[in-house]
Amino acid sequence: MFNIVCRTDPISGKDLSNITGLPNVIHRGDETSLTIYFESENNRHAYLEMPVEHPTSEHSVNLDNPTDEMIDEG
Repeated sequence: MFNIVCRTDPISGKDLSNITGLPNVIHRGDETSLTIYFESENNRHAYLEMPVEHPTSEHSVNLDNPTDEMIDEG
């Protein structure tokens, strides 16, 4: 399994040089995993409380542009 390690706290944006003992979250997929480290447990909790968006689950969106705005008439 391939593991990606993120040493930048996604809440504070701080680069974390020493990750030993820091709170983390591990997201696992079939072939890869992602480990994200946080500078505090509060930041980890804030990250876990963020709502997750699923843009591909909305199949009623039509990306077609039926107007004539971008058509070259020449």
